[in-house]
Amino acid sequence: MPTKELPRALGHHARSRAGELAAALQRAMRVPATAERLRAAGIDPALLQDADDALAALDSLPVLRKDDLINRQRGEPPYGGMVPAGVTPRRIFQSPGPLYEAQLADGDEWDWAPALTAAGIGAGEVAVNCFGYHLSPAGAMFDHGLAAVGAAVVPAGIGSQDLQLQAVLDTGASVYIGLPSYLKALLDRFTASPSAAAWPVSKAILTAEPLPPSLRAELERHVPVVRMAYGTAEAGCIAYEDGTGPGMRVNDAVFVQVCDPVTGEAIAEGEGEVVITRLRGEYPLVRFGTGDLSAWQLDSDGGLRLAGVLGRVGEAVKVRGMFLHPRQAAAALGDVPGVSGFRFVVRRQDHVDAIRCEVVGADGGGGDAGAAELVGRVTAAIRERLRFRAEVVVVERLPEDSPVLVDERDWS
Repeated sequence: MPTKELPRALGHHARSRAGELAAALQRAMRVPATAERLRAAGIDPALLQDADDALAALDSLPVLRKDDLINRQRGEPPYGGMVPAGVTPRRIFQSPGPLYEAQLADGDEWDWAPALTAAGIGAGEVAVNCFGYHLSPAGAMFDHGLAAVGAAVVPAGIGSQDLQLQAVLDTGASVYIGLPSYLKALLDRFTASPSAAAWPVSKAILTAEPLPPSLRAELERHVPVVRMAYGTAEAGCIAYEDGTGPGMRVNDAVFVQVCDPVTGEAIAEGEGEVVITRLRGEYPLVRFGTGDLSAWQLDSDGGLRLAGVLGRVGEAVKVRGMFLHPRQAAAALGDVPGVSGFRFVVRRQDHVDAIRCEVVGADGGGGDAGAAELVGRVTAAIRERLRFRAEVVVVERLPEDSPVLVDERDWS
């Protein structure tokens, strides 16, 4: 369908959600930080009369970015005014930054049930959830989504693959939730094992890293239904593959705009930043910039679809499902004794992120013993402060003008 139909489809979609949007803005006034943003922009949700008012109010509000949240939380710990007064969170998560996210209610607060249902996941199934349950919310958010559709959950997390594989086979798990690369790792371990058991997983919901066509084809040889989904810790489920058209269906629980990364203006065509407003749930989030790039598509019936994650805005990169920003890297290694310079190089090896940290020693290396001690200190700092493992090597010098993060991954 011609792209000239995109503005018309977007306008129709926006008007159909304007009532929910106005209600969401009114609920958001319970959140001190959001109420402050709305008042600063001259917006009084109680005075919004119609769809045009609601949409104009949203467009006039500056985009809220993750760095804004981090800075607010530093000034007003721990939530930065993002939790309604008098509300005690059910759980408090810590994402890289650090950024603290509050789960305000039990149940499918992140709205992952629609993505699971679209993949045919339902009551009576067993799902192995290979997202972490510690500090970050990914494991918990899918746990709640799976409970909402009636599935039993094996809270596997990441690591201990032999035990995870045994749990998959012993429970007859039919569903996998996690990173694409981690599913491949489990499949590789299964195919290399002497077990005569049949592989039981027939459905997979994958997210948090790209799924190149070559890896999708490899996974689909073992798992008939492979679906990508897209969400963030702050917003929950944003969009998901449903097998009915190109790209991803936008989740009804959020209002999505694709915006110019510089001006914040919503655009109809071309790539832009995904900016979301939560329409449901206890945690209001208004005009939040995810930092992800995407674009609008139309299906054969003229319905709107999101093209998936096409890249990132700014300097942050996602490594093994977790964001890494140059600022975080500097904070993690800036006080390690003996380090005068460093950079991270991210490559893709056999569909898995490989991270190399190149370090320049303050004393030129200090010989083999000194270099080994430096590698040990840096390795420990990365593991403890950034929560991932990296190959650390001592080098004489770094390339001139090299950025702190070098992403050499090829997703073809």
